[in-house]
Amino acid sequence: MKIKVIQGDITQVKTDAIVNAANTSLLGGGGVDGAIHRAGGPAILEDCMKIRARQGGCPTGEAVITTAGNLPSRLVIHTVGPVWNGGKKEEATLLANAYRNSLLLAVENEVKTIAFPNISTGIYRYPLKEAAKIAIETTQTFLSENDTIEEVVFVCFSSENYQIYQEVLKGF
Repeated sequence: MKIKVIQGDITQVKTDAIVNAANTSLLGGGGVDGAIHRAGGPAILEDCMKIRARQGGCPTGEAVITTAGNLPSRLVIHTVGPVWNGGKKEEATLLANAYRNSLLLAVENEVKTIAFPNISTGIYRYPLKEAAKIAIETTQTFLSENDTIEEVVFVCFSSENYQIYQEVLKGF
């Protein structure tokens, strides 16, 4: 199967690339973003600073790529998911774009295996089940149109998200 779900810490996953649920500043933050920056070391922040100097950050729904520093992966793809505002501000489209643009960047950088966190479900408050549906549907659609990526791993930190992702994946 090209898609799998695990429970764990994304900073410990060995794939070609891991995805960071970043903020638009790319300067690190809390949750997954802070954990990736801490575990990966200063090389990630240095690359993010170069991206900021070149383009001024990363807009919601877009993605950029850096080294993985001290992480077991080769690359980190930073994407910015939407803050949940009740579903009235294109959140679903922006979240789908975050996954799609991360996958496109992965293909451009010859990534065969990629791991995603549960984008926008922490401090950005995206409803867990709706976010899981968007993540899995967007990924499956992408994989059906592109055979470059061999495996996508959804890494769920909490057991609640793990159960939701398992349930949603079975429905596809």
